[in-house]
Amino acid sequence: MKSFLYNLVIDNTTRYGKIFDLTIQLLIILSLITFSIETLPSIDNSLIQVLNQFELVCVIIFSVEYILRLFLTPKFKYVFSFFGIIDLLAILPFYLASGIDLRSVRVLRLLRLFRVFKLFKYNNAMDRITSAFIKIKSELVIFLVATFFLVYLASVGIYYFENAEQPEQFKSVFHSLWWAITTLTTGGYGDVYPITAGGKIFTTFIVFIGLGLVAVPTGLLATAFSDTFKKD
Repeated sequence: MKSFLYNLVIDNTTRYGKIFDLTIQLLIILSLITFSIETLPSIDNSLIQVLNQFELVCVIIFSVEYILRLFLTPKFKYVFSFFGIIDLLAILPFYLASGIDLRSVRVLRLLRLFRVFKLFKYNNAMDRITSAFIKIKSELVIFLVATFFLVYLASVGIYYFENAEQPEQFKSVFHSLWWAITTLTTGGYGDVYPITAGGKIFTTFIVFIGLGLVAVPTGLLATAFSDTFKKD
C-alpha cells in the first residue's frame, strides 16, 4: 500500500503519478479561477455557495495530499522544504477562517494565492529555472548590490536638483526613492517628474543607465538558460 501511495503522490514518472499530478494542477487552476470569481461585486448567493463547496473539495484534496507527503517522506524533510511550506500555506487560510466567511477575511483570502506556487512543483521546467539561477547567483548578487547603490545615488541626485522647486514631491532622499526606482526600471509612473533643467538632464542620464541595467540580468539569464538546455 505504501509503495502504491509513493508511486501515486511522490513519483510523477509513473502512469498514476502523472494522472495525480495533472489532477492536482487542474484543481489549483480552477481554485484560482474561483478565487477571482469571488471578487465580483454583484455575485449571486447561490453561486457563492457553489464556490464555497468547490473550495471545500479542493482543501480536502490538498490536505490529503499534504498528509500523504508527510507520511511518505522521512524525518519531516517535507515539512521544512520550500514546497512543504507552500502546500501548508495553500490550505491554512481555510482552517484559520473556519466558521468565518472567507470572503470577508481579506488577509486570509490573499494567502490562498500561494497555490500558484504549487504549480511549480509539478513542472520539470522549474528545475531548469532553479539551475539557471544557481549558476549565476554570484553575478546576480553583484548586480543587486550595484542596483541598490544606483537607486540611492539617483535618489540623492534628483533630491538636490528638484527639492527647491518641488518640496512636496521631493521632500527627502527617501521620498525620492520612488522616482529613482520607476526611472531606473524605465517604467516612468508619471506621478513624480523633474521640472528643472538640471533635473531633466540628470533624468536623461538615469534613463540611459536604466536601459543598460535592465539588459544585464536578461543577458545573464539567457546565457544560463542556454547552457542548461544544452546539457539537457
